[in-house]
Amino acid sequence: MRTTAPSNRSRLRRKYERGRYDKESLYEILDSCLLAHVGYVLDGAPVVTPTLYWREGDHIYWHGSSASRMLRKSAGCEVCLTVSELDGLVLARSGMHHSVNYRSAMLFGTARKVTRREDKIERMRIFVEQMFPGRWEQLREINEQEVKATTILGMPIDEAAAKVRTGGPVDDEEDYGHPVWAGVIPFVPKTPGEPVPDDRQDPGTALPDHVRNYRVAREVS
Repeated sequence: MRTTAPSNRSRLRRKYERGRYDKESLYEILDSCLLAHVGYVLDGAPVVTPTLYWREGDHIYWHGSSASRMLRKSAGCEVCLTVSELDGLVLARSGMHHSVNYRSAMLFGTARKVTRREDKIERMRIFVEQMFPGRWEQLREINEQEVKATTILGMPIDEAAAKVRTGGPVDDEEDYGHPVWAGVIPFVPKTPGEPVPDDRQDPGTALPDHVRNYRVAREVS
């Protein structure tokens, strides 16, 4: 089993039994989420920015405008990237033991800018194809201005930890007889609704499979 050996900053100290360091668990969480938050230092102050991301093998990538201060300042610097998924609210018999079921991952590393034109286009293609298989070939070909206007950062997944909570409440033994409802309110994450066509969509344009099937794919994941 491949692992990301915990470092001093990635090793869990609170609720350490919930920790996961094997890459299979980590990648399962990364592949099931869409939104990450990237923390870095901007002009001496901490900043956290939400962004879409994608994984390619043992690397993770995110992108944005070439004018973005976040991307310009964090390139070549240490960053902390986190993802999380809320799976349920856990109601216990005391306020102290209320909790949530969740899956989360925290990655540390140095953000590196993707500079070669061919590499940038390939990263963009993979990003689109992971979300909507088959769509890239249907799109208008990307132009040079769009390539220049996009910055892509990435880093190897070498230093990371996942944390997971599942199950019901864990009360103090003497509280189990207390007459109040206890249990879990499950959350169904990222359940897409019915596709809504653009106002200027040609009525004769067929709904592609990667849009029709997206809802089913995300519900299954």
